[in-house]
Amino acid sequence: MQNPDQWLRSLVFIVQMYLAMFLMALYFTPLAIWKRDWAFRGVHSYCRWVRWSAAWMVGLKSEVRGEVPTDEVLLASKHQSFFDIIIIVSEVPRPKFIMKKEIKWAPIVGYYAQRIGCIAVDRGKRSMAIKQMVADVKSGAQMPGQLIIFPQGTRVAAGASAPYKIGTGVLYRETGQDCVPAATNVGVFWRRHGIMRHPGLAVVEFLPRIKSGMKIEPFMKELETAIETASNRLMAEAGLNAGTMQEGD
Repeated sequence: MQNPDQWLRSLVFIVQMYLAMFLMALYFTPLAIWKRDWAFRGVHSYCRWVRWSAAWMVGLKSEVRGEVPTDEVLLASKHQSFFDIIIIVSEVPRPKFIMKKEIKWAPIVGYYAQRIGCIAVDRGKRSMAIKQMVADVKSGAQMPGQLIIFPQGTRVAAGASAPYKIGTGVLYRETGQDCVPAATNVGVFWRRHGIMRHPGLAVVEFLPRIKSGMKIEPFMKELETAIETASNRLMAEAGLNAGTMQEGD
């Protein structure tokens, strides 16, 4: 059963979250047009605001564990909701994403995504998307940073499963970069859909990096094992009961 007070707090939190995005965009966008570094400052400021406001408005605190990558790496993360993106981007110095092409046209988000070097692909055409990702990553070498990709390709609810897609392995091989896996439990508290935000401790954990040079198949196995094992541990720590969780609670 939903807590009416927590639901109302969650609604107010969501409204202020988007209002803050608009107000920060008014301030940072002229500066971001002038200099790219200001786009990163704006993105970091917004993500840190969301984490801070979530803690006091809805009781959802957040924590980062492990060594935050600061060099040129591929960052492969479990993706359960918008909040894991918020936490990761608030910490890594030069985040950039493999993202859906449609996001380019989203107000505010689309501009900043392009400004910080995100790579837009058409995910409806898998083989072409992989080739485009590799070409865009290589051509974007003049914009160093942490390339964030979600190996399962989409948000996956806490306690649910979805296959890991080969695109991460292709990028790992073709870029020749180390890969840092990241696990999370944020979906226990911030679901993919619905208004409710549950109190608790949301964690993103950066795991030991996988050095470059492995073949794709063993790399994908090691990546999936690392992320799923750590994410299951974090979700159990958060009190996940897969049999009682309902999307949108």
